[in-house]
Amino acid sequence: MKKNLEIIDLLEEAFEKYNRKNFIKDDPIQIPHSYSLKQDQEITAFWTSMLAWGQRKTIINKSKELFGMMDNAPYDFMLNHEDIDLKPFENFKHRTFQPTDCLYFIAFLSDYYRKNESLETAFSDHLLSDDTTTENMLSGFHDLFFSLEFAPQRTRKHIATPKRKSTCKRLSMFLRWMVRNDKQGVDLGLWKNIPSSILLMPLDVHVRRVAMKLGLLNRKQNDFRATLELTGHLKKFDPEDPVRFDFALFGLGLEGFAK
Repeated sequence: MKKNLEIIDLLEEAFEKYNRKNFIKDDPIQIPHSYSLKQDQEITAFWTSMLAWGQRKTIINKSKELFGMMDNAPYDFMLNHEDIDLKPFENFKHRTFQPTDCLYFIAFLSDYYRKNESLETAFSDHLLSDDTTTENMLSGFHDLFFSLEFAPQRTRKHIATPKRKSTCKRLSMFLRWMVRNDKQGVDLGLWKNIPSSILLMPLDVHVRRVAMKLGLLNRKQNDFRATLELTGHLKKFDPEDPVRFDFALFGLGLEGFAK
């Protein structure tokens, strides 16, 4: 019990330190925060999180480059672009994210927003009432995203799914951004039909290292079961909002806690 109390005190202290407005200026979440229209925030949050490999500064710069090619009006671009407007995207690359992937992302989002008001339903329509809710939601979104008949096989690696035993780190981060809503306003909190209680921890190498040092994660494989294990431990500290501790574990990692 004493150890748990020490851990929760450490996590709460780090959470309070990093869940602040000044966190935004150095984090990719600044990208959707720079827009005011809900759909622009959804599109930029989704795509930025899918590009989240490597240094935060690089992710931010590549995201700005991408949305600048849409005249910083991505929702309008999805609804109204013409074929000639796609030409610049044939040269957009970020690590393993290639032009083919970029063009398919545009195709899906264009098709989706011409039929739906918000990207939230692409996730919430797959909610169930039992304990497989989150897994089903993530898998359902993946299948929907690749439902267009010309979906490239290579692009599937950029949208994770529990069916492939992925940690689903980037999708989990995106959902944290869109769902969590607290007084600090770092996360966007735009979506109201997905409860914070079912969100999963974005599990990357830095979070994993801190979590293992604290005894919050024992599984050696970096997979979906590890995500569930870590989230399960954090739910004991806060059943309604376990992923708020993402700020804490990420912050402790920045401080070199697990080195």
